[in-house]
Amino acid sequence: QVQLMESGGGSVQAGGSLRLSCVASGYTYGSYCMAWFRQAPGKEREKVAVIDGDGDSGYADSVQGRLTISQDNEKNTLYLLMTSLKTEDTAMYYCTSSERYDCSASTWKRSDFSYWGQGTQVTVSS
Repeated sequence: QVQLMESGGGSVQAGGSLRLSCVASGYTYGSYCMAWFRQAPGKEREKVAVIDGDGDSGYADSVQGRLTISQDNEKNTLYLLMTSLKTEDTAMYYCTSSERYDCSASTWKRSDFSYWGQGTQVTVSS
């Protein structure tokens, strides 16, 4: 079965950086959208960044220019490089994968994604 395992979260001061990783198994990696979502306490889960089967990426407006999504297909691993972190970036970050061929970086939405990891916590202090 599909398994997604995140790592790399932690505590950092505002302005700092972190790199999250997500190792995927149980399916043909690289054919579908992979994405990062996040959820802060008391808030709904929200989109962060996506990379689709063509290698195109998309970002939420709130993280554009600060976070970079990438992947290594040989290692079945998705990454999220987070720089210039802000306190409002504090959240649980989830890796997720789609099995929809029509998922793309320009139209992605939460309902495109079927599989979720357990999450990794990112805490940014001022």
